[in-house]
Amino acid sequence: MKKLKLGAGLAMVLATTLLLGACMSSNNQAKDGDTITVGSKNFTENVVLAHMLALLIEDKTDIKVNRQINLGGSNVVWSALKNNEIQLYPEYTGTIVANYYQQETGSSEDTLAKSRELVEGDQLKFLEPYGINNTYTLAVTKETADKHNLKTFSDLAKVSKDMVLGVEFEFLDRDDGYPGIQNLYGMDFKEKKGMDHGIMYRSIEAGETDVTNAYATDAQIQVHDLVILQDDKEFFPPYDASTLIRQDTLEQYPELEEVLNQLSGVLKEEDMQKLNAQVDVDALLEEDVARNYLVEKGLIDG
Repeated sequence: MKKLKLGAGLAMVLATTLLLGACMSSNNQAKDGDTITVGSKNFTENVVLAHMLALLIEDKTDIKVNRQINLGGSNVVWSALKNNEIQLYPEYTGTIVANYYQQETGSSEDTLAKSRELVEGDQLKFLEPYGINNTYTLAVTKETADKHNLKTFSDLAKVSKDMVLGVEFEFLDRDDGYPGIQNLYGMDFKEKKGMDHGIMYRSIEAGETDVTNAYATDAQIQVHDLVILQDDKEFFPPYDASTLIRQDTLEQYPELEEVLNQLSGVLKEEDMQKLNAQVDVDALLEEDVARNYLVEKGLIDG
């Protein structure tokens, strides 16, 4: 009888051990039916990147992904993340430091380090950069670049008195726009024109203007065959992109960090210009564009 009781007790201990092990395991990997939500802002690039994150998670894990795409501007998505309405989304270092925490940016490396330090206090984590810096810049046609041997903002400043600047209305007046550039680089254009975003690209293509402002990953850079000039004095803040994710989500699914970091260093500005153009110009679906790119890079199965 004692042997039977001992056996039953041993069985109970083993069962308890197995149950505890299963519970611990469930905290460290996805279970069938687990779901997380990927969000995005309301512009093409961020939507494409969000689909890339969702597709990677679906391909590499058992986690089901809910997509909350086109949520709105930066502050809307930021609030959704902090409120746990979404668990991750693509974000930019300059936006984190300057917009969310109202602090000074620096070099790409400094701003990345500061971004990580700041979000850690809110129990968030900024993963490895994708490789794109979607910063403001100035652009000219290839003909203009070749004619004046333009490679940098400093090169442009030397010949600006003979050129017409065509930029967005807001860019003309903001301290972090033309007035700041003018002060730092000593640019003095023959004429300065404010216009809508779409019109400024048509104007430079038609030869009505010589220089325009742009985002480094803008689809229109390739559509209009423009040359981006180097901000050699680093006037514009860096906007290096990566995944911003809740720390409690990583604690629940630690495999996500390695999965999402497969995008690290993969994207280039020229790649993103093409991907944006496929949506904005060729009218392809953002998710299809994201999937095709990941398949092409061998990151997910076709």
